[in-house]
Amino acid sequence: MAREDYAIILDFLPYGYPLENRRTSLAQAIGTNDFTLLQLVPRRGEKFEIGEKVYIGDGKRDKVQYILGRCPREKLTDAAKLQLEDFVSEMVENNEERFVKFFNKAQAINTRLHQFELLPGLGKKHTAAIIEAREEKDFESFNDIRERVANIPSPEKVIEKRIMEELTEIQRHNLFIA
Repeated sequence: MAREDYAIILDFLPYGYPLENRRTSLAQAIGTNDFTLLQLVPRRGEKFEIGEKVYIGDGKRDKVQYILGRCPREKLTDAAKLQLEDFVSEMVENNEERFVKFFNKAQAINTRLHQFELLPGLGKKHTAAIIEAREEKDFESFNDIRERVANIPSPEKVIEKRIMEELTEIQRHNLFIA
């Protein structure tokens, strides 16, 4: 798994988690490449703004003292979950090529289940229609998918929902989260 270089702050807890005895400031954040949920400890005197992009890679970090570790999904605050939805929507919109490539390259997981069937709202009929359409020619955009596959739900919304499921619930198969 590749390391994240940047993270977006989802929530800042200046006094740490309310029900824990440690009073260390920390931020809940998400990595910009692999959607890794992280807990970051700021440098002394630093504060984070929600939505701020911070450097967390190797070398000198401006605002981050250290990475406490992955943020367990059950510890995500309500504010972090709201920011997470906005972040995921923006990432899907800004990385359309990456997710269209998924529609062009997705494979069967086993003899009974295809990766497309893990996307909310897509079943066997949609899967068959997508595979048939991409055999003719690779998809070029979300609009291209909508035009060539009959009755398909919005591809970007389907991907957003799946990413949110993978971030907030334990899944047997992850498509987008490392």
